[in-house]
Amino acid sequence: MDTKELFRNYLQVQKRYSPRTLELYMKSVEELYGFLSPQEGEQAESLLQPKHIRAFTAQLLKTGYSPVTVNLKLSAISTYCNLLVKKGLLKSNPVKKIHRPKNEKRLPGFYTADAIEGYFDYEKDTKEVGEEVFPEDFLKLRDRILTELLYCTGIRRAEAASLKLFDFDKKRGVVRVTGKGDKSREVPVPDDFSMALAGYIGLQKDFYSDNPGKYLFLTDSGQPMYLSFVNKIVKRELSGKAGFSGKKSPHMLRHSLATHLLNNGADLNSIKEVLGHSSLAATQVYTHNSFEKLKKVFLTAHPRAKKGG
Repeated sequence: MDTKELFRNYLQVQKRYSPRTLELYMKSVEELYGFLSPQEGEQAESLLQPKHIRAFTAQLLKTGYSPVTVNLKLSAISTYCNLLVKKGLLKSNPVKKIHRPKNEKRLPGFYTADAIEGYFDYEKDTKEVGEEVFPEDFLKLRDRILTELLYCTGIRRAEAASLKLFDFDKKRGVVRVTGKGDKSREVPVPDDFSMALAGYIGLQKDFYSDNPGKYLFLTDSGQPMYLSFVNKIVKRELSGKAGFSGKKSPHMLRHSLATHLLNNGADLNSIKEVLGHSSLAATQVYTHNSFEKLKKVFLTAHPRAKKGG
């Protein structure tokens, strides 16, 4: 089996990576081999040396790739080389000897609590199950429920798109989510949204005559939701609403919930579990977003600040 096919099989079967991550990893390896350009009859693996990886890294940076993107590609190549070492096709992992470019620290953006409250207070569709519902009414309701769900739970867009009807447990008030690496977690939902979600589900069953996958959200034509469609819905929902200037995306809603939970006293471990982070380090980035609030409280209470010192 070709080493690249071996790698693809490893990512799919053993690592169980998502299709998107798998393709990103495979593309990184393809780009590396394209740069190395092995000659006819030459073993491509023989070119996997630190000096060649270093030259590839320099070329990526020169081309204009950001340090973040370059590091992601190096991580993919490192995973590939580790597999080759395990299979006895490579003596050592050359990526381990490469100095990684330093990532620029970018704090996640978020919407203010006032903007979110304004959106939730916006006029809602109050139709009950059993009332006459026109297609355009239902689709508007779907868009709103999906957007509210993304904020109320902080789940990723891919997690929302893959939700099934039975993943919502109304009695317990939780949504069962399958995250990265097929890891499952339960995320609690507020009571008022739980009722709204239950109402939506009742209408959804009537609106779509065929839903073999039992998906919670479907496209206008009844197909499984895809990622760019989720982006489109969120952008449409938040456009024109007060406080939502700049980027309008599912990830911004996720960042917003994490920041608001932290500002309201939730501990990092709890936020980590809700967001489905594999390590606390990924969650700690939100502490930076709370610095301005801390600064304001600190300067308001500081004796010297009060005296103008």
